Parts: sequence; C-alpha cells; structure tokens
Amino acid sequence: MSYGNLPLHALRAFEATIRLGSMTKAAQELDVSHGAISRHVRELERLYATTLVRRLSKSSEPTPAGAEMAQTLSEGFRSLNLAVARLSAGPLTLSCSATIMQYWLIPKLPEFKALNPDIHFRLNVNYGEVDFARDGISVAIRNTMYSAPDDVVILDMIGEEIGPVCSPDYLLRRPLKSSANLRTAQVLGTATRKRAWEEWLSAVGSEIPEIQIAEEYEHFYLMLQAATFGAGVAMAPKYLVQREIDAGQLVAPFGFILGPHRLQLWIAHHLRQNPGVKTLAGWIEAKMVEAA
Repeated sequence: MSYGNLPLHALRAFEATIRLGSMTKAAQELDVSHGAISRHVRELERLYATTLVRRLSKSSEPTPAGAEMAQTLSEGFRSLNLAVARLSAGPLTLSCSATIMQYWLIPKLPEFKALNPDIHFRLNVNYGEVDFARDGISVAIRNTMYSAPDDVVILDMIGEEIGPVCSPDYLLRRPLKSSANLRTAQVLGTATRKRAWEEWLSAVGSEIPEIQIAEEYEHFYLMLQAATFGAGVAMAPKYLVQREIDAGQLVAPFGFILGPHRLQLWIAHHLRQNPGVKTLAGWIEAKMVEAA
C-alpha cells in the first residue's frame, strides 16, 4: 500500500480513540460525530483484517495490535504537528486554567498590552496535560500537580502558598480562632483539587486528621465565587486571591503557608527563541514573583 492511499482520517480517529480512551471524546476532539469515529475504526479493522479496539460499555481500549499501532501513530502525528508548527506564523497561544485566567491573568493583561502593543496572543483554557504541537500551544501556566511533556522548556516560578479564605461577613458569623473551628465550618471543596485541604493540614501540622467537605464545586473558580459571597471557607493559593483580599472581599484567617506544589511555565521547545514568546514568558515570571 502506498503512502498516498493511507486512510489518514481513519488513522487520526483511531489514534484519538486510543489516546483518549473513548470514541465519544475522540469525536469531541476531532469535531465529528461518534458514528463517524466508529465507522473510521471499523474501516481500519477491515483494511488490516484485525481487531484494533475493544468496545466497552463506556470506553474503548486497544487490543495488543491496536496498542502498538496507536503508539506509532501518536509519535507520527506528533512529529507532523511539530513540523507544521515550526513553519507556522500563527499567533502565540497561552494556555492556563479558567481560574488563573479569571483571577490572575485577565486583570493584568491591560498592563502587558500597554507595554507590548505589537505582541498578540490567544488564550486557551486548559488546566491539565497538553500536547503543544497538536494543540498549537506556545506557553502554558501549570502547577506541579501535572507532569510536563518531554519536549518543553520548563521555567520554575514560585511555590504555591495556600490557606483558607472566606468572606468578612462569614468570619463575623462563624469566627475561626483555630483550625479546630473548621470542624464545624461550612467547608468548600472543588473537584479539580480534591486533596487541597489535606495538603494544607499537612503543611501546617494540624492535629485534625481530616476536614469534611460540605459543598464541592466542579470548578475552582466557582468555589472561590461561592466563598466571596459568604457560602463558606475555601482553600486557595495566595496569588489567586490576593486581589480579592486587598479589596476586602475575602480574608485569610490563618494566613498562608507554602504548600506541596510549585507554579511552572511550560514553553514549546520549537518556540523557545521566539522574541514574542520570550517577552511573554519573562513578563509572566516577573508578575508571579511579584505575587509571591
């Protein structure tokens, strides 16, 4: 079979299915229907006369032959994406979580644009692992909860200082004199940082073995919003809530302490010498250090 006859759409659908563990997720990533992904996979299985995917009730997993093929395809597509990215003159893209974007980045963007009117970049909302070439990412703000890809430049920035925060009104209604008072407090949590309170208790050396979460929010920024409006006590990194503390919207009754995670800047290796990327990365690092 010649390379010109390779079913590239089917190969891409199959690779995404195995990488994401789901035809539904593959369909979402490739912006096609679930049926289209399924047809592409069946096409490959007919073409190569072998079963590549085991269809489970809520997921998909590769057969041994499928796993080997998917790994090779992932490496190949990554190389193709990287080659295209190196030639592309498209805009820079900064990736970070919705919470960092809302609470830290967006309030500071006017300053960056005033200092650097000729540098334009797009924003990508993502807080987990990222494929820089495939997703077209130039720079990503992440913490060490996540492992950086092998092909990125890592710029270590600051350690995360963490602490409980709540609204001034909540503190008047439910005074927090010591960590023991948290046993009866309305404690807020988030699905994206399930171990946040456990990490703080360990950092401060509290004798309380654990804290019961009264309300859990799907996203970190929703939890912070709830705390701001008096719903309870949230665990937060200092740099994300400093603006609200300065404005009197939140208070930190126990202050902040260095937690187990650090903030990092991940820079696409093929863009490490790009002047715009270097300027953006330097500015982010400087602003983070200011917030420490």
